[in-house]
Amino acid sequence: MHTKPRRLLIKSVRIFDGLADRLVPGHVLVEGRTISAVETSPIAVDEATTVIEGDDRVLMPGMSDAHAHLVGMANTMLDIMMATQTQLAAATLARAKDTLLRGFTTVRDMAGDTVGIKNVIDAEPALGPRIYPSQAAISQTAGHGDFGFVFEPPTALGGRPSRAEEIGFLRVADGADRVTAAVREQLKLGASQIKLMAGGGVASLYDPLYTVQFTAAELRAAVDAATDYGTYVSTHVYNVAGIRRAVEAGVKSIEHGHLADEPTIGMLAEREVWLSMQPFAEHDHSFPDPGRAAKNRQVCEGTDSVYRWARTHGVNLAWGTDLLFEPENNHRQSEMVVRLGEYFTSVEVLKMVTSGNAALFRMSGERDPYRSARLGEITVGAWADLLLVNGDPTTDLGVLADPAANLAAIVKDGVVVKNTT
Repeated sequence: MHTKPRRLLIKSVRIFDGLADRLVPGHVLVEGRTISAVETSPIAVDEATTVIEGDDRVLMPGMSDAHAHLVGMANTMLDIMMATQTQLAAATLARAKDTLLRGFTTVRDMAGDTVGIKNVIDAEPALGPRIYPSQAAISQTAGHGDFGFVFEPPTALGGRPSRAEEIGFLRVADGADRVTAAVREQLKLGASQIKLMAGGGVASLYDPLYTVQFTAAELRAAVDAATDYGTYVSTHVYNVAGIRRAVEAGVKSIEHGHLADEPTIGMLAEREVWLSMQPFAEHDHSFPDPGRAAKNRQVCEGTDSVYRWARTHGVNLAWGTDLLFEPENNHRQSEMVVRLGEYFTSVEVLKMVTSGNAALFRMSGERDPYRSARLGEITVGAWADLLLVNGDPTTDLGVLADPAANLAAIVKDGVVVKNTT
């Protein structure tokens, strides 16, 4: 005996479908986990159908964060170093629901052991967002992901893995063979794409921003291993030399890139490499020492020019947040969407955080866990991930800064997560 899929009708809304520039009045029918109809005329339903009265509100696709760290958002640095793995996982799952309630129905997780969290959420969609896991981010010794103490010998010289490696947040690997093994390890664990550290970072202790990390041979080894599994490599990197080396090696997504020059941004457009960018402001993160605070300032100062060049050259732009280790500041995930409005029109921003990010996610090919339907769209057959908004985000992004008040309803995977209509 076959059970009928659950049905949900969202009536009388103005639809931003994630693709077009304007709102269209209509009604949306969801059957099971996907959208079955988008109509301008009324849709007849039976008594078993759940109905949400849109009352002329805006209906838009669920948003996505292309550079999230669910484990890092839920836990402090002290937690990462000291807490048990069960505590880390429990906190991550608890805070994942907060991400969903901010309207983010999908995240690409760029460092952290999240496959198990993903499996739990996929079975019970209201617990959190869809997750594209990278598993451990891969770093060289003394690179952005080396969390070992300076007095400890590196693993390549017989030392023990750091606590960050033990919990699956990071993996340190030196030489092409070990990089290959590290990539394959993440794929074995269920990663949908691979993350490498290809240049200096802000939060890390041993690597100034100018440093270039991983040799060309090491990067190519990672790309080859990922390509054999039908997916791609993304790289954390800010500086010109690191970006260019990564692109030459076949990397498909540059994470950050805030210290690029215009010719390098033009090269990304020519090679059709994605730029997964964050509209950083200095106050997004705090650092305990002047050195890292100075690095943070330098990165933030590059934001304006890189966004301007990316727009001029038509680079494939994704948007993410990279919030880490300060759970009390996770509300900035919403604020950083609004901040995009300093560089793009409201409609351009909405496209970027819906269908735009989704195009990057699809690059994981057969590794894409949600490839059976489309994300970031309100079209027939797309995943039923929907936000009913008080106010019009196509003209005022600011309404998204207060999700508790302005997201009247949230639907994910066809499940009504929130409804205050």
